[in-house]
Amino acid sequence: MKRTLSGAPAGKGAVYEWAGNKEVGKGRMEIADTTPPSKVQIKLDFIEPFEAHNTAEFDLQGKGDGTDVTWALYGPSTFVTKLLSLFIDMDKMIGHDFEIGLANLKALAEG
Repeated sequence: MKRTLSGAPAGKGAVYEWAGNKEVGKGRMEIADTTPPSKVQIKLDFIEPFEAHNTAEFDLQGKGDGTDVTWALYGPSTFVTKLLSLFIDMDKMIGHDFEIGLANLKALAEG
């Protein structure tokens, strides 16, 4: 998989792009906005194998000695998206990836 970093070195305007095989596809993420220390909003564009334009948002809320992290993904629901949702459970399809991502974030934060 080819990965490219561009734009700002960190924070708003930082860009991560990837291109790989049909399992990984091709896409782009850009940090669109941040509200330190509690929120990061990312513009997420999938290009291949299907095109989709979404927003990912991380909301962090301090809780005792820890932090609760909410990771949301939202975007337009096109006709094709609605049709696919009849046959594919999107939560089941990407839920595992969210769990892995949050576990990785926890490991880094506690590391």
